[in-house]
This record gives sequence, structure tokens and C-alpha cells, in this order.
Amino acid sequence: MKLNEIRDNEGAHYRYKRVGRGIGSGKGKTSARGGKGQTARTGVALNGFEGGQTPLHRRIPKRGFRRVEFQPDYRVVNLDRLQAAVDAGKIKSGDKIDAAALVGAGVIRRAGDGVRLLARGEIKAALSLEVAGASKTAIAAVEKAGGKVTVTTPPKPEKAPAGKGKA
Repeated sequence: MKLNEIRDNEGAHYRYKRVGRGIGSGKGKTSARGGKGQTARTGVALNGFEGGQTPLHRRIPKRGFRRVEFQPDYRVVNLDRLQAAVDAGKIKSGDKIDAAALVGAGVIRRAGDGVRLLARGEIKAALSLEVAGASKTAIAAVEKAGGKVTVTTPPKPEKAPAGKGKA
């Protein structure tokens, strides 16, 4: 292969269609932009414009906003990761396991705002876990294996019943 033989793959390079170069080109005069008006000009941004009708994004009521930076940043650990760490000897089944122990064992890289335990996989070792959150099935699986899960984050309050406003 020589430098003068190098080519793009067939169809990889789209050749730009030259516009405004006469009637014979098929893209002459208006350069395929139709007649006059706003959209024939440059710098047009009509996203959401509906011909003068109130756009959808203004017709629909707005409610609520949750700032992302205030959301807790939980690290997710599944049961199969814990079992793999036990099998590798990084975690002993008798120890109390919290976020710092998981970081030390290399199961997670950093603790973040806490650890959330999820139920993918299965666990055979009896572990005593202290986590910020856990799913019901994960807690059930750990307790079935003879372990214990302590959740440190308080549960969310349930919604107030619908009524006639504040008392």
C-alpha cells in the first residue's frame, strides 16, 4: 500500500451539494430554501414554535423541581459482589461491615453519602452489615443466610392524606 492509494471507505465521505449555482444544478436561485420569509434567512431557531399558537411547553402546567446536587449519592453494592469479596478473603463473615470496611476491601472505590444494598445475586455468608439503605429483598436474603442488616438512614415520611389543605 502506498500513500497515494489510501482512500476512504465507500460512502464514508459525503460530498457537500453546492447550492446557488444555477438552474441546471437543481439547487439554484433559492438554494433549496423555498421562498422568502424567516426560515429562508440564516440564524433561525424555531424550536418549539407552533405558528403563533401557544407552544406545548408553555401550555402544560409546571410543578416541582428537585436539584440534583441535593440528591444523596449512594454507592450501590449487590449481594454477588459481597459474596465474591467473602470468597476472595477480603471480608470476614464475623466482622461488622460498613462503608469504610467495603472501601478497605476494594468492593467500592469511595463511600459517597453511604452504601445502598441491592439484591442481585445470592449470598451464602452470614454478614453483619451497616448500610445507608437496602432493598427489602436484599435484607431478606442476608437474614436468610444468617446475617443482619442495619439501615442507618431514616425512612422517608409517608405522604399526608389528601384533604382540605392545612389544619
